[in-house]
Parts: sequence; structure tokens; C-alpha cells
Amino acid sequence: MPTDERKYRLLQGYERADDVLIQHAQRAQHAGCPVIVVTLDVVSPLKWETLARLRRIDTRQCGTDLRGVTGITAPNLTWDFITRLRASIKAKIVLKGILTREDTKLAADNGIDGIIVSNHGGRVIDSGRATIEVLPEIIEAVGGRMPVLVDSGFRRGTDIIKALALGAQAVCIGRPYLWGLAAFGQLGVERVLEILRAEARAAMQQVGAPANKGSYPGGGAAGLRCG
Repeated sequence: MPTDERKYRLLQGYERADDVLIQHAQRAQHAGCPVIVVTLDVVSPLKWETLARLRRIDTRQCGTDLRGVTGITAPNLTWDFITRLRASIKAKIVLKGILTREDTKLAADNGIDGIIVSNHGGRVIDSGRATIEVLPEIIEAVGGRMPVLVDSGFRRGTDIIKALALGAQAVCIGRPYLWGLAAFGQLGVERVLEILRAEARAAMQQVGAPANKGSYPGGGAAGLRCG
């Protein structure tokens, strides 16, 4: 894996807080993955009707003992488990699903390497707060102690610029690239990213913001170039 690509790769874990997640994290680390993302907001069974209809039955073994694993929810996730995971791997740990000032402070106090402000695209609790709404209080609570990323509902380049202006270091996307993948494969994914970059660049030009860090009130960096 080229060095310049390695820093952008991560494994997002959904398993219960037990040995299965630790085994997967260790396998990912051994494969060169530098970041493990622990998903916090799937703690109970969900009514994902489309997933239930379209899920493919796959009985192949993946190299991890999955006996006793009946789902991907993690009702037993605790800070003690995060400490145990930290002791089991050298990779950085990012928590995904942070939505409150209080959890943000706990993450920082427990030495977490970064957080992703996320409500799972509204698919877990569809009446919860929007991530762009809670982002300012989370940025304030972090106080520069770790990177803050954000996702859920970002569909346009202008959405990305808003998050960066509020202090996020990066924006993650989910469904847009899946739509591109379903329609046109890799070329579809690349086209989705091109559209978002072009829209974000246009928004930066409109507000007169160059690409260097500190261009926005919140200090976020767009990773783009105006020109």
C-alpha cells in the first residue's frame, strides 16, 4: 500500500464490544490500516427493511470466529472496552456517532485520537439532532485536542464548506458515493467526488476563502484549491 494512500484508509467496526471486534481490528492493523473506527450509535436492533429484503446469504468463513455473533448491534459498549481495544492495537482509534458535548469531553479525556460527528444518516434515530446543528458545541468541547470529522446528510459542496467553516477538519460521505457505485461502478464514485469538489471549490471562490488552514472562522481545512 503506497504511503500516501495509507493515511486515508480506515476500518469501521460494527461488531459487539467483544473479541470479534478486537480480532478484526488486529487483522486490519496487520494489513496496514492505520485507523480503527468504532461505531457507537448502533446499540439496538434496527428496522432496515430494504437491507432485510436485499441481504445476500453468505456462509463463507472470513478468518474470524463468528460463532455466537447474531447481529451488528453493540449494546454492551463501554469505556472499559475502549480501553481494552486501545491496549490490543497500536492503530489510532476514532469514535463514530458522537452527538453531544458530554461524550466529546469523555472521548478527549480517554485519549481518543479523533471523533466523527454522526447520526448514521438519520437511519438509527430519525428524529434526532442534525450533525451540522451539534457541530459547534462539539468543536468547542474538543478545544483542539483531537481532529473532528462529520457526516450525515452531506449532499452538496456548499454543505461541506459550511461544516469546515464551523470547525470540522473533514466531511465524510456515505450514500452519494454508493449511488454513484450502483449506477456506474468506480467511474460513478469518481464522478460523485468530482461534483462535490467542484461545488466546494465554487463555494470557496464565492466567499473568498483560499485553501490553506485557517481560512474559515472554525479553522477547518478544505483540502481543495481555488483556481
